Formats: sequence, structure tokens, C-alpha cells
Amino acid sequence: MRIRKRFTIVTGTARAYQMQVLKRLLNKARKTHFGKHYRFNDITEQEHVYEEFKKRVPFHNYNQMYNRWWKFCQEGESDVCWPGKVKYFALSSGTSESASKHIPVTDDMIRSVKRAGFKQFYSMQNFDLPSDVFDKGILMLGGTTSLFERGDYYEGDMSGISAKKMPRWLSFLFYKPGQSISARPRWEDRIKLIVRKAPTWNVGIVCGVPAWVQIVFEEIIRYHKVNHIHEIWPNLSLYIHGGVSFEPYRESFKKLLNKPITYIETYMASEGSFGFQARPDTQGIKLILNNGIFYEFVPFNEENFTDEGEIRPEAQSYMIHEVSEEKEYAIVLSTCAGAWRYLIGDVIRFTSVKNGEFVIVGRTKQFLSLCGEHLSVDNMNKAIDEVQRRMNIKVKEFTVAGFVHEGHFAHKWYIGCDDVVDSSALLKLLDETLCQLNDDYAVERTSALPDVLIEVLPSKTFIDFLSYTGKFGAMNKFPRVLKNAQFDEWKMFLREKVRGSEVV
Repeated sequence: MRIRKRFTIVTGTARAYQMQVLKRLLNKARKTHFGKHYRFNDITEQEHVYEEFKKRVPFHNYNQMYNRWWKFCQEGESDVCWPGKVKYFALSSGTSESASKHIPVTDDMIRSVKRAGFKQFYSMQNFDLPSDVFDKGILMLGGTTSLFERGDYYEGDMSGISAKKMPRWLSFLFYKPGQSISARPRWEDRIKLIVRKAPTWNVGIVCGVPAWVQIVFEEIIRYHKVNHIHEIWPNLSLYIHGGVSFEPYRESFKKLLNKPITYIETYMASEGSFGFQARPDTQGIKLILNNGIFYEFVPFNEENFTDEGEIRPEAQSYMIHEVSEEKEYAIVLSTCAGAWRYLIGDVIRFTSVKNGEFVIVGRTKQFLSLCGEHLSVDNMNKAIDEVQRRMNIKVKEFTVAGFVHEGHFAHKWYIGCDDVVDSSALLKLLDETLCQLNDDYAVERTSALPDVLIEVLPSKTFIDFLSYTGKFGAMNKFPRVLKNAQFDEWKMFLREKVRGSEVV
């Protein structure tokens, strides 16, 4: 890293990188069933390749991509959407829908994920980190590395597939909790072993989803009867997080530590590794533009999306050099794993177009807009963060649902908090903060949205629900917005929990 810093790295423009990626993807996939169907050979011969690509290849959501193409990969067919057979399928965490998705993972995608990891490693020279931080262990709280054989392919968590493909020397020297623990299928078993073995490791870096890292830290502190995690790992100085916004967890993490550490956000999903925070004192994630993934950005508005968050066939998409900083965009991917114009479901807002940096503000299906309030996950995270700070409480999880109530619309918040709290005061502050953050919400609160309700629950309730729905594990996140069947399932779960308490 020190040697690399001496050299001036020549870089291309964002457009040049992405056009190069698109042409390579089209050329490599031109003889696949997908490539022949959409005549990739003809597209690459056109003067305006991207415009022709948009004209011929439609947008795809998961069901369209899977039912028409990816399911044949699972049946052992070669050259469906990408050359060769697909050996691995990543199981998504499935926050937006009830069922987990099966995302193809090709050898080219595994190489892409590794390259993204090394790019992030190089970027860490920009941060003020202890010089010996990379001599210490790296605790990765991800999915199990135990993959499940399904005939012609294996399936498992993307983090587990990546860890399984980690070089042996790296795994042996630095990777914690080690393959013997990571291979255990049950997340509960892995937590117990991690907690008990924690004092035997010299951990300097922790990676994982905030909610689960917080749970592991709390369990370690409780089990070993210490005051904070630095009594166990005095050299812990870096936390690499992703999956959800870290802001609602920031105050809780401070109480688990004895000294400040560096937080770096990364952006990885079952579909690939897309970017990371490359500069200190910025909120933006830097998109990796030359790593086998072509990005399109669709303005997230009523012209391009339905009320249910589905993309319209005629939606307008733009390349990276055409975006602006004041708009919100849904991300569309074409990848070296055979995803083509695939709506991943994340909604972003660019903080610096020049640097290709953005923040994730929500999901296409996790915005709450029953009557025009347009409440985003970003609004929710900021409001919860303000409530925690002002009331000096710790909100470990939360979710909100919208429904028809007494002839009008209503929101109901479910707050996971173990502190003694006045729920009426909490709701009042939460509502006031949202009105300040979102003008549309403030307007609707005076008319179509007269009622906002709240229920404060033990934080364990949210974890129990993930277990109840078969989503208990390091890569699963609780949805911030509950809709339709998911909301019905949540209400049923709470009713059963109450009945169980009454029986006891």
C-alpha cells in the first residue's frame, strides 16, 4: 500500500469505464441463449451500443429473470445467460419479499468480488488507521460457509461462498472465526462458539451487518462479564459494515466500545460487490466502474415506477455520467453472472457525481406512500437517530406499516427498545422529526394521514420474528417497511406471542 501510494494511477472517465464493461459483457455473452435471443452480435455492431442495448433488452425483476432464464441454470443447462454452467447460487436475505431468491454466482463473479475486496483494501490508505491493523485478525460475521448440494449446483449465502473461496493462507492467518466455526449451518451455534472463543483471538477488524454485530458484541460482553468489547479485543480499530444504514446503530455501538474506531461502509449483495467508502469524512460509497458490472440508473418517480415499486417497461434509464445529485435513482444491473437489466431493488442518491459516490436511501418496495407522503427509509433512519439522541435511549430495531384506518390512512411504528420509555413522547418526537425531514409527510399529516400509532416492543421480538420466518442469520435484515403478506405474518406472530405469554 505504501509503494502504491507513490505512483500516480492513470484513470479513465466514468463513461469510458462503463462502456468498456458493457461491450465486454455483450461480447462474452453473445453465444448464450440470452445473447442469441436479444441478438447481442447486432447490438455490438451499432454505433450507439448503449442506446441499442436499451432498445432491445427489457428490464427484468427477479421473477422474470428467474422464471424465464435462471431456473434452467439450476437444471444443469449450460450457456443460459453467461458462458458455461453455473456452479453456485446465492440465497438472498429476502427483505422485500417473503421468499429467498436464488441468484447465480459464476466464476467471473467470484473473481469480481475478490477484485472489489482488493480495491477496498488499497483505498484504506486514505484512512487514519493504526499501522499494524492488518496484522490482526479479521472477524467476518457472515453466512455459513457450509454450502448445500442441489444436484448440479451448490447454494448458500454469498458471504459464505466468498469465504469458501478465500485463499487458504489468508483464511489460516487472519480469518476469524475460522472455517470450522463458519461451516456450521446454524447461526445460533456459530454465535455461541464465537462468544466463547473471542478472548483467544486478537481481532483488529470486524465485518458484518450492524444488527448482528451488535448482538455478538453484547453477548461477548455479557458472557465474559466485561464492561466493553475493547477489554476482549484491545486492538479493535476498524468496523466494515453494510446491508443497512448504520446511523440508527451508531449511538448503540459507542456504548459497546471504550475508544473511537473507524467505520467504513461497503456495498455488497447477492448479485455482486458494487462499491465502498473510499474517503474519510464522507458519507458516500464509491461505485466500482471497471469490475464486470454495468450500471444503469432509473429516476425513482411515478413516471418510471408503479405504486407497488415495480419498474414500468417504458422507464427511462441513464448511465453514470448522466446522473445528477438532487435525484433518487433505482439501480439496474447487467453483470458477469448473467443478470441483464436487472432491478436489484436499491434506491440511491448521489452525493458526488464527480467521484461516483452515493448513499443508499431505501428500497423500491420499502418506501411508504399510501397517500403521497413519500416516506423513505432514509427519512426513517434519520428520525430514529434523532429520537435516540434526544431521548437518550437505544432503539435496536424498528419497522413501520401503513394501512386504512377509520376511513383514512394510518402508519403504525413498531420500535424495538429495552429501555424504559414513554411511548407517547417517543411517537410525538418521531412524528415531529419526520415532518421536519419530509414536506410531503407534513402535508399529509394534516389531511389524509391523521393517525400515527406506535408499539414499543422488546428488541428480542424482532430477532424472534426472523427465526419464526426462517430468516435467522447473519445476512438477514429486518424490513423497515412491512406490506401485504409480510405485515399479515408480523401481526399473526405478535398475536401468537401474546397468546403464548397469557398461557405462561
